[in-house]
Amino acid sequence: MIALKRRKRLKCSFCGKSDKEVSRLIGGPGVHICDACVGICNKVLDATPAVFAGWQAMTDDQLLGALKVAEATVEATRAVLQAQIEELRRREISWDMIGQALGISRQAAWERFS
Repeated sequence: MIALKRRKRLKCSFCGKSDKEVSRLIGGPGVHICDACVGICNKVLDATPAVFAGWQAMTDDQLLGALKVAEATVEATRAVLQAQIEELRRREISWDMIGQALGISRQAAWERFS
């Protein structure tokens, strides 16, 4: 009898969602990214100047306009971090270990992410 090899469950390396939870998953060398994370990356790239000349070179309107991009970047990063924490907790990793990895106390990690 031929043994069937189980297919490894693929997941997004950024948000942690499985291939069953996303529409598309793109693979690279040892990593995968889902369509939602690609969308976030595209928004950030579209709104970010290719060459940064410095805050002083920007007009007030340009600097004010850049705030939304900066906020979107922070929120996208926060969402990825939250997904990683949720996956670690699903794996029953302790708040103490998570806090150590982040350089904060167990209590601070719990308060921030639970």
